[in-house]
Amino acid sequence: MNKVLTLSVVERKLFLFIGDMAIVIFYLYLLTNRTLKGTFDYDKHSLTIFIIGIVLFSVIAYVIDIYNLERASKPITIFSLSLIVGVLYSFSIFFITIILINTTVSRPYLMVFLALLPFSLTAWRLICSNFFISQPFLKNTIFIYESAFEEDKEENISQIEGSENSNGFKVKLSLSTSHDTFVNNPKRLNKASDKIDTIIIRIKNYQNISNEVERFLTRSMYFGKEVFTFTSFYETTYEALPLNLLGNNFYEVLHLKNKGSHYIQKLFTKLIDFLLCIVVGLVLVLVLPFVLFFNLFFNKGPLFYTQDRIGKKGKEFKIYKFRSMVVDAEKSGAKMATNNDARITPFGGILRKFRVDELPQIISVINGDMSFIGPRPERKIFVDQLDKINPFYSVRHVIKPGITGWAQVKYKYGENLDDSLKKLEYDLYYIKNRSVTLDIRILFKTITTILFSRGV
Repeated sequence: MNKVLTLSVVERKLFLFIGDMAIVIFYLYLLTNRTLKGTFDYDKHSLTIFIIGIVLFSVIAYVIDIYNLERASKPITIFSLSLIVGVLYSFSIFFITIILINTTVSRPYLMVFLALLPFSLTAWRLICSNFFISQPFLKNTIFIYESAFEEDKEENISQIEGSENSNGFKVKLSLSTSHDTFVNNPKRLNKASDKIDTIIIRIKNYQNISNEVERFLTRSMYFGKEVFTFTSFYETTYEALPLNLLGNNFYEVLHLKNKGSHYIQKLFTKLIDFLLCIVVGLVLVLVLPFVLFFNLFFNKGPLFYTQDRIGKKGKEFKIYKFRSMVVDAEKSGAKMATNNDARITPFGGILRKFRVDELPQIISVINGDMSFIGPRPERKIFVDQLDKINPFYSVRHVIKPGITGWAQVKYKYGENLDDSLKKLEYDLYYIKNRSVTLDIRILFKTITTILFSRGV
């Protein structure tokens, strides 16, 4: 029996977005037709309000990150994020409308608009979360792996399915390429695959794939089944390059291009650096007196902290920050900062929480050592250690380091070398897929990171 519906990650996000838009458009209609009255001219202003309303919701939803399906699979997170987006959006669009159009409002309809929009959005997403983890919405999957990866099988299955099936896949069967079924009972396997939507394979060398496995994969594709390598699945789903899977195929997968010919990307980077230097520079000038004053009483010692970091082409440069740790924090040796580091002063904790300590880094941007977007620069002592663990770590240095980056907005606070290697997966994905669109996504997600104190 065929399943009713299966949805990929992109299709799930689109499904959520369409539902969100239906709710937004309905309440915009309520706003323009019932809430606003008096001098409000529907024919003249309604289209403008609808366009502003849809764009505003899209921006707020993206910044708050409510289309992150791994987070959107948890009821508590769904409730809190949907409520935040609903309340923020309903009040914002109402006040923008009142500012643009001088008109009176119907209070009863205004209360309905402000109260029910967040409720409707939250209810819709809670319903979707239950649908998304139900069987009809999941893609039944066969995971085929080489026997050398037997120890990684459970971890790989967990990565395929995601937290609470948030990736939209359910592994129904996992088989080693050397399993007897491929040779002794292919008909039974073919029958089982009729109820399967997707096949994901992890093999070290695809040229050595057996004829039996190849026939099974070919037949599956004949009947419209999706077939992915685990590496391509991981990159598409997690937007990162899986370092432990690449092996000898690393440079083939990374596929580095000559970015020198991408003039639009270079122009956009310079424009962003210029504009943000002005904006962040003004913020730095405004907060400097306050940081200086409180530093005298609650963070005694030098105001600024300088440190050598590794930049483009492996060259060292100085990075500048407001000091957030005690003086001589590393007298016992270099150590990575952690979330609840005892070396951080109470005032330094506040600076870190709101990213104020990062502001002086624009000096490095102005000097040309850094860009606003790129892999975070690391110290030589840690770079040397990481190079020994993974020879691909220095690939990060083919572009300028950044104040914010893909790894910073996609991964948690890095506290050790393992976290640094995990972030390397995202840094390499950024280097491979660097574009204006990806940079814009990073800028939006950076706002989310600051608002919810995530990342570094």
